[in-house]
Amino acid sequence: MNLTGKLALVTGAFRGIGLAIAKELALRGAKVAATDLSLDNSTEMLDFFHEHNFECSCSTLDVTKQDSIDNALLEITKAYGKAPQILVNNAGITRDNLLLRMSDEEWDLVIAANLTSVFRLSRSLIRSMMKERYGRIINMASMVGVTGNPGQTNYTAAKAGVIAFTRSLAKEIGSRGITVNAIAPGFIETAMTQKLNAEQREQYLATIPLGRPGTPEDIAKTVAFLASEDAAYITGETIHVNGGMFVN
Repeated sequence: MNLTGKLALVTGAFRGIGLAIAKELALRGAKVAATDLSLDNSTEMLDFFHEHNFECSCSTLDVTKQDSIDNALLEITKAYGKAPQILVNNAGITRDNLLLRMSDEEWDLVIAANLTSVFRLSRSLIRSMMKERYGRIINMASMVGVTGNPGQTNYTAAKAGVIAFTRSLAKEIGSRGITVNAIAPGFIETAMTQKLNAEQREQYLATIPLGRPGTPEDIAKTVAFLASEDAAYITGETIHVNGGMFVN
């Protein structure tokens, strides 16, 4: 799964799953433009790039704003001499609440960050991918986008939308050599899941046949596979990475 010579844009890349994805792609030879809302948490990413002398970068990108997307892509294209050929739409947020108590802002923010951002970034890059007749778009969905989850109607709606968007876009642009796939993580060890108490963790673990939570690296290796030539004939799919917690 060698990605030498490819340029990848990873959003939400300075922590958790995004950090693991950016590292994995860089280790496999890709030049990585790692982006996040601010540079506050970029130290680990920058240190990793410098330690390995990778031709990679960290920059800010607000995926909810088209002008931020335009400016970031302009800077990345100028810095590397080409537009990204691999797009990993990883950035996302949660604003959990019961629907009766959910505000318009909680709904709108989650849809904008988790779904509309995928539309805007994909639209911004497919023209250059079509000209090159090559591209990989990898969208981060979620298991709950298929199963549903109480208190997350906004988040699950966004992630279900990502899955449907992935299927449709794959059919639109497959003839141009571009694949579009999604990954649906299950219970993954991140800062968010570490906030669960012992009883909650045990309840989740009891539903996982493999008997352990996933790691960000489990997701990152799946991204690397979908970005590689080994996955050149896979498109429109949603890969569930959940240890058997949900079987589609």
